[in-house]
Amino acid sequence: MRRYLGIFLTFARACLVRDMTFRANFLLECVTSLGWMSMNLAFYLLVFTFTPEIGRGTGWTREPFFAFVATGLIVNSIVQAFFMPSAEELTEMVRSGGLDSVLVQPLDAQFLLSLHRVEYSSLANGLVGVGLLGWAVSRFTAPPPAIAWLLYPLLVACGVAILYALIIMLAAATILLGRNQSLYDFWFYLTNFSRYPAEIYAGPWGGPIRMICTFVIPILLVVNVPARVIAQPFSAGSWTPIGGAVLAAAVMLVVSRLVFQAALAKYRSASS
Repeated sequence: MRRYLGIFLTFARACLVRDMTFRANFLLECVTSLGWMSMNLAFYLLVFTFTPEIGRGTGWTREPFFAFVATGLIVNSIVQAFFMPSAEELTEMVRSGGLDSVLVQPLDAQFLLSLHRVEYSSLANGLVGVGLLGWAVSRFTAPPPAIAWLLYPLLVACGVAILYALIIMLAAATILLGRNQSLYDFWFYLTNFSRYPAEIYAGPWGGPIRMICTFVIPILLVVNVPARVIAQPFSAGSWTPIGGAVLAAAVMLVVSRLVFQAALAKYRSASS
């Protein structure tokens, strides 16, 4: 474990040197990311000028909802910074044969393929998310209990793990198909469902979507569970979704590992 941690820190340091070599590009990426995020926040502020709550009786008033948005920013910034940049390179590696050089290394292929690049500019949204969470919580009528703050980092980690597992399974599809850029687009479309509270998925169309995105592809657990722990009153019933999120993260990691290993077993070198 210490060996892999040292290698990852070497990767992270090299990526930091690269970003600081091209500071203007780094700052432009940060500004672009923050601009997109600011437009989303402005849209949500506009929504709350017409309604005090997202969904009648859901409890997602303005401050709790912004705590939800902040949680989404934190989770997605971690995934975008540490996992997506490496995964996006996999298509070209498979096509050009670069994957061959990875497989002959005396290291775990999944580790190398998913953690060799870090995109520091993506962390800008996460920092804003932390600030937004602090602002929202400071305006709650009652502060979250201590147990909520203890559980929150664990549940954020579970959300990151679920998204990471989904990326790994799409990476496995890249290995099998040779090119799957459309599937990465699918990843962004799918994660859009996690940007909103689960309560909005109701009715003849929303109900099936909520079932699929909770029990088949547990994308609704990524942000909803940690945000609910902080933004909603904590009760005995809160333990059920918490346990579900931890179990979903563990299952997704195991399944993604098996799928990735099965894909590698079927890989044929680009030069063969």
